[in-house]
Amino acid sequence: MAAVPYCLRHAAVSLWIKQGVDPVEAAYRAGHSVAMLYRFYAKLLKGSSAHANSLIQMALEEAEDD
Repeated sequence: MAAVPYCLRHAAVSLWIKQGVDPVEAAYRAGHSVAMLYRFYAKLLKGSSAHANSLIQMALEEAEDD
């Protein structure tokens, strides 16, 4: 399946980050520090600004409706 167990962990962490799992939670589950997660997975974390913007927009719209 994978060359080494690390490959499986890397794939899992990459999937979690892409699906929007909080980086602190992903680091905890992988047995990493948050600093290590940001160092090795920075490329994946960088691409989530559009998703973050949509979450913020939805929250603002909900607050407006209340």
